[in-house]
Amino acid sequence: MENKSRIKMSLQNISKSFHSRKETQEAVADVSFDVYENEFLVILGPGQCGKTVLLNMIAGLESPTTGKMLYEGKEYHGVNDGFGLVFQKTALMDWMTVMENVEFGLKIKKMPKEERRAIAQKYIDLVGLNGFEDKYPRQLSGGMKQRVGIARAYSTNPGVLLMDEPFGALDAQTRYLMENEILRIWEQDKRTIVFVTNNIEEAVTLGDRIILLSACPARVKDIYIPDLPRPRDNISTEFLRIREEIEANTDMAL
Repeated sequence: MENKSRIKMSLQNISKSFHSRKETQEAVADVSFDVYENEFLVILGPGQCGKTVLLNMIAGLESPTTGKMLYEGKEYHGVNDGFGLVFQKTALMDWMTVMENVEFGLKIKKMPKEERRAIAQKYIDLVGLNGFEDKYPRQLSGGMKQRVGIARAYSTNPGVLLMDEPFGALDAQTRYLMENEILRIWEQDKRTIVFVTNNIEEAVTLGDRIILLSACPARVKDIYIPDLPRPRDNISTEFLRIREEIEANTDMAL
């Protein structure tokens, strides 16, 4: 894992402060880590610790106050075409069908209809929504909407997929199913994934590595590498040991 030739992106001493007339609030403080090619990296932290701010900086939606970010060895600023985004709120276009939502990014790039339809269909099939191409978001369950969001992100061929608590609004059973689904999709079509969550069990289930953040301002508190085979058994002795170790090291209940 420490092969430097496989580094996909790097964060170097990233900090973010928000200023008002009365005070300055630091949300992220001196965060540094690398992300490796095809790695499933989980960023884990308590609620309101600054992890979404950190992901927004990676995505280029926020600018760091200090520090720099590198993608494939080159510093970047602002939105990066190499990234695909999946958020807790799927932000699907309600007036568009599943197919139209998935192909939207390709349409913006003026890709010919036949080509973009073929690519969109590939990822609709990959996420298990074959037969739902003509459905509208209002006709889909929460889990199905997230599948559409994942297919849409994959369709633009991102080098890095950024996921901000994508299953946080789902019920427990659907969340469990979607965790298995994202791993299945990742195994079939490998991407570098940076996945943000406040759920320890989800982090241990999914992560090749887990970056544990402190309470606000977010700092890297520890890094865990769950040496567990996939699919992971969440009641195995080793899974529970890692989970308890992380829980004992958190600043507050997650």
